[in-house]
Amino acid sequence: MSGTSFRPHRREVLASLGALGLAAGLKAGPAVAQPGPLLTKPIPATGERLPVIGMGSWLTFDVDDDTALRDRRVEVLRAFFAAGGGVIDSSPMYGSSEEVIGYCLDRLGDTPALFSATKVWTVLQSLGVRQMQASEGLWAPEGGFHLMQVHNLLDWEAHLETLAAWKAQGRVRYVGVTTSHGRRHPDMVRVMANQPLDFVQFTYNILDREAERVLLPLAAERGLAVIVNRPFRRGRLFDILDRHPLPGWAAEIDCANWAQFLLKFAVSHPAVTCAIPATSRVDHMEENMGAAYGRLPDAEMRRRMVEYVAAL
Repeated sequence: MSGTSFRPHRREVLASLGALGLAAGLKAGPAVAQPGPLLTKPIPATGERLPVIGMGSWLTFDVDDDTALRDRRVEVLRAFFAAGGGVIDSSPMYGSSEEVIGYCLDRLGDTPALFSATKVWTVLQSLGVRQMQASEGLWAPEGGFHLMQVHNLLDWEAHLETLAAWKAQGRVRYVGVTTSHGRRHPDMVRVMANQPLDFVQFTYNILDREAERVLLPLAAERGLAVIVNRPFRRGRLFDILDRHPLPGWAAEIDCANWAQFLLKFAVSHPAVTCAIPATSRVDHMEENMGAAYGRLPDAEMRRRMVEYVAAL
């Protein structure tokens, strides 16, 4: 999932330039490019529709017991749901993130749009059961998590056995596996091709497009929903892009900023269901959620976007 260490710098630069009257070429328009229906895509296994922009929590929600920081995350989630968000993705790997998400949800009250997705990340089946039970206690909605994923394929055979039983019992609605490392793609392909999955999650962005070669076509063939992590390459894409103006033709796909440009590229792939950028700030969340509205690029526009970024 993408970190945030670069994005505050991006906004601070823009704010400074705006104060000098120099930011017109870098950022234009509101965070949500235009009113209109929320963009959603179906989960192939059931047809249930999800907003194309979700939220990751790696680093950004790992704030331990700091009440002030926790309360800021409450406002981030409030902005997320207000803009039509639903999918929240976490993991026991992410420190206190699951506990903090639970804290935030308790303070927000009723959140019917929530689609809860977390992971199991440990060796041994018995330890996996205990870990998933602990996650349930921290933030699962009534009825259990919507999606449980095996994080980075760690001991996947043991955990998928448990999850098959949990799904049959109605304890979890969907089952998936994840990776954020290209070196695991061959293993990911084998699991995707042979296991009864509903979801897969992996890295995909405008520069990291290895998934286009095998993973995305295989997901489409197998009828698997795809969650995209690291759509901003942990924020590093802004190091490249913030020095350059958003192209004028980005308005053709209703992009008001680079975040929306990058997210719309990711979710416009036909096999992608949603992307889960991570953020710790309300203004970042509003920008990200703007990608869930307006027009998405077609194949020709996607090629144009790739060529433009590659040339920078």
